[in-house]
Amino acid sequence: MNIRTALIATAVAAALTGSSAFAADFTMRLSHQFPPTHHTAKALEQFAADVKANTGGRVEVQLFGSAQLFKPNQHHAAVAGGKIEAAAVVNFQWGGTIPEMIVTTIPYLVTSADKMTKFPGSDAAKLLNAKMQAKGVKNIAWIVESNNGIFTSSKAPLIKPEDFKGVKIRGLSKLFDAGLIAMGASPSAMPGSEVYQALQTGVLDAGFTGVGAAYSRRFFEVQKYGVASPILLAYDNLIVNPAWWDGLPGEIRKGIEAAAKTAETRSIPATDDIPEADIKALRDNGMIVTVLTRAQQNAFAYYMQPAVITAFDESTPDGAKLIEMIRKL
Repeated sequence: MNIRTALIATAVAAALTGSSAFAADFTMRLSHQFPPTHHTAKALEQFAADVKANTGGRVEVQLFGSAQLFKPNQHHAAVAGGKIEAAAVVNFQWGGTIPEMIVTTIPYLVTSADKMTKFPGSDAAKLLNAKMQAKGVKNIAWIVESNNGIFTSSKAPLIKPEDFKGVKIRGLSKLFDAGLIAMGASPSAMPGSEVYQALQTGVLDAGFTGVGAAYSRRFFEVQKYGVASPILLAYDNLIVNPAWWDGLPGEIRKGIEAAAKTAETRSIPATDDIPEADIKALRDNGMIVTVLTRAQQNAFAYYMQPAVITAFDESTPDGAKLIEMIRKL
């Protein structure tokens, strides 16, 4: 071994020794479906940094985004089974597993900043947290995914309920889709990561997502029109494996919980309005965006809300109770 090779070997050994000395005591592998530019992906990056700071570097949060580890509908089982320690799950993706989770997506029921601030500590949230616990996961945060939605289309804007007749559109869940069907649409539920290709190939005529997500997922490349309103509230539930969680020292759990609470608070919008920056980003990229007036929103609610509430009540005995809890927030 010559002198140069020996020096390199010594340097590498020193680096490895140094890194192991500062290795984290606990690893939190966190999987999610969002692309790097998505606001929730960025929020989870900040969460990871906050966990590191709050625990003095004893916990390393390893993020796996863009559904690279698991598909969105696999996250619950992956966390419950201990394949990973944590995941971010969009609340409307619980589907038939916990149908009550869809309550916040009832059109125009709970989208105000005031209600979003009160929700995480509410009786409604506690009831839903208990239902997630019963399914083998612990929820530690209600991170606002979106308090608005945008119907995108390529042929004509979807401004009035009658515009939806015969339209093949991206749905969210069986319950929310009842509202789309009430307007004459033909919804097809699929995760956000698959919608772009479906719109591009004509499998779908129209899309539906959050206004910010329409930009991060580049819907403006395949859809000419967008119609936005504060139609629903979607959350990203930050779930962890209970056995892993219970095995953490108390001070470590407190550090993670503090970071989760900060993520919740940061996610709540300052006002009830759709962010101007999100609308501008779509318009700057060629999308013709209409923001519905209150009267136009009421027209949508007239058709959609009764159908979705009826479907919700039929899906669970706790339906009416949850709706009443939220209305009292």
